[in-house]
Amino acid sequence: MAEIKENTIRAKRPEWLKVRAPSGEVFATIKGMMREKSLHTVCEEAHCPNIHECWNSGTATFMILGDVCVRNCKFCAVKTGKGLPPDPSEPTMVAESIADMKLKHAVITSVTRDDLPDGGSSHWAETIRKIREYNPTTTIEVLIPDFKGDLDALHRVFCEKPDILNHNIETVPRLYANVRPQADYKTSLFVLESAKEFGLKTKTGIMVGLGESLEEIIQVMEDLRRIDVKIMTIGQYLQPSKEHLPVVKFVSPEEFRSYKRIGLEMGFEYVESAPLVRSSYHAERQLK
Repeated sequence: MAEIKENTIRAKRPEWLKVRAPSGEVFATIKGMMREKSLHTVCEEAHCPNIHECWNSGTATFMILGDVCVRNCKFCAVKTGKGLPPDPSEPTMVAESIADMKLKHAVITSVTRDDLPDGGSSHWAETIRKIREYNPTTTIEVLIPDFKGDLDALHRVFCEKPDILNHNIETVPRLYANVRPQADYKTSLFVLESAKEFGLKTKTGIMVGLGESLEEIIQVMEDLRRIDVKIMTIGQYLQPSKEHLPVVKFVSPEEFRSYKRIGLEMGFEYVESAPLVRSSYHAERQLK
């Protein structure tokens, strides 16, 4: 079994992966709002290539529980280390920002906080409650960590009944040891299955270009359909820095279209599959 090795040379991106630098009046306004309230977005922290499009259309994915993740995934641009105690004012500030932006659909994610007794699940629950208090007509999508598969922590979030429960599988099982060394494929399936059993609409996403085969991607899709995941996103892995895993392959737009066709034929309600797709890309469309 070939192992993905880190390298110091970042592969040159093909034309279909080139995007313009973020700019624009709305972009500047949202960035200023985030800085003023000391809030974080995964758009910035994860170097999302769609930040210009999304922010200028008035959408952003809020990241709670700080900007430092206690895990060290080899694909992720978010900082790793020891996190600070949760800010008790953060749920209210997120809710106020969503109101200021007049969002019809809000997406919330977080860093992983295995260092907290409940994994940060109570902070998650309070954030959802505050969003509903300040924005009663706004629909809510949450992109949660696995909480180590702890059902009490998961149910704390489930009980707030987000409109979409998203937890990313990220890659195929064979690559977990290299890509997500502190995570487990079966645990991620358990999170999604538990959410479905609770009555929530579930969503997940994977990256491609890390050395996976088509057969492995199809197997992941089949595993997800067995637990009735409704929405799936598929996007190209991009190396954030030379310290992260290298890109093994730039997947062509034609291949992404074939993934979408296969997924829809399997019974997914919605498949967003393209080179620049990320978890929250066109999230408001997926709810419909």
